[in-house]
Amino acid sequence: MRIAIYGREFNNSVLPYVQEVFNVLDQYKTPVYVYKKYLDFIQDKIKLSNNIEAFEQHTELVGHTDVLISLGGDGTLLDTLSLVRDSGIPVIGINFGRLGFLASINKDEIKTAIEALKNKEYSLDKRTLLSLDSTIDLFEEENFALNDITIHRRDNSAMMIIHAYMNNEFVNSYWADGLIIATPTGSTAYSLSCGGPIIYPSSQNFVITPIAPHNLNVRPVIVPDDVSLTFEVEARSTKFLVSCDSRTKTVDRSVKLTLNRANFHVNLIRLNNESYLTTLRNKLLWGIDTRNY
Repeated sequence: MRIAIYGREFNNSVLPYVQEVFNVLDQYKTPVYVYKKYLDFIQDKIKLSNNIEAFEQHTELVGHTDVLISLGGDGTLLDTLSLVRDSGIPVIGINFGRLGFLASINKDEIKTAIEALKNKEYSLDKRTLLSLDSTIDLFEEENFALNDITIHRRDNSAMMIIHAYMNNEFVNSYWADGLIIATPTGSTAYSLSCGGPIIYPSSQNFVITPIAPHNLNVRPVIVPDDVSLTFEVEARSTKFLVSCDSRTKTVDRSVKLTLNRANFHVNLIRLNNESYLTTLRNKLLWGIDTRNY
């Protein structure tokens, strides 16, 4: 099995866990490809074997990698989408962050997780993505999002009016600080913090969640994922922000945005002793009495 590793810069408290990842992979004599910026960051901080090569782009992974391991939190795993794209390369996240809905492997499970990968004791969890089209080319070849696409005001601007359409039929004019269009995967992220529902990954839905709406009777709306959603912005400011997961662009208010289900899936690795409901219970502390007596 050929494994690629992606990560971000980190503080020294994470060093022992990063070292353990490479130690276990070396123990199995696994060919390892490491994202070059990450390799440059870690090479003088931990001991690395000689069977490591660097990669920088999506094209260097396709045909050369069986699995991509993300070292960090959910944001780090979202970054890997720009590398795997529509290749189908499975992704697994080892959580060095906090909550970790996507990067679900805990730091103390590193060896067990890598052993499961080597023994192919896992299943693939296919996750739906959103794609963004607009009257200008905003994100080029990276116009997709696993969590959400968000329309929001700039820090110094007033409230926005966002006119929403579904299959060209008018839905609503949202008076708000912004609007989140989330996948089931993203329903436990920004959308959840703004009052959106949790959606099971295979539900084939998206959710439209307003950010701080002016009218309190405006609530999140769940729509089928086979519809086309169109948005037009009206605001005092001439510019607004559009985000695809962690990538953000400043856009002129004249730009029209169209969102559809992407024509490919992302394969998240789920170890055989895991389930989505198990992750929900563990991360949200369901069934645990957290009161202080």
